[in-house]
Amino acid sequence: CNATLHACEKASKWEKVLALLATMARSDLEVDSISCNTAISACGKGSKWEKSLQLFHGMVQKVIESDTITYNAAMSGCDRAGEWVKALQLFSVMLVSEVEVDTIAFNALISACEKGLTWERALQAFNAIPRNTVDLDTITFNAAISACGRCAKWEKALQLLAAMADSMVES
Repeated sequence: CNATLHACEKASKWEKVLALLATMARSDLEVDSISCNTAISACGKGSKWEKSLQLFHGMVQKVIESDTITYNAAMSGCDRAGEWVKALQLFSVMLVSEVEVDTIAFNALISACEKGLTWERALQAFNAIPRNTVDLDTITFNAAISACGRCAKWEKALQLLAAMADSMVES
């Protein structure tokens, strides 16, 4: 069933994903973290970030273990919706829960802050990235540069562009 969920998610059929997940829950088919992660991702991609967060919180109630992928999917949905406060809350819970934080998590947080026009928060997140364990990529830099640019902080944007060149990340 997870393969079917994944196919529906890739086809942007979040409604189908939710219907199949409900069917799985009513039957003897196991709903696991992969099933939930796929549903969270599908809802986030379908601009249904509230539903995405409901599924996230439902995992906790059903004692289904959430992992890095779970948090990344939920934060990415918040990012797409410009819900930077929700993305920041998820990121904070991720840290407290000692779930591995990766490049995707930082990218989602920085991008959400950019969409929320909170360039200071975006730079705080960018500067908090532990360079020895998390790789910076083009998305990381572009999100931070865009956050500064959207708020007319062109000097900061130029500093980030120079840092990107120094780090040898392709622009």
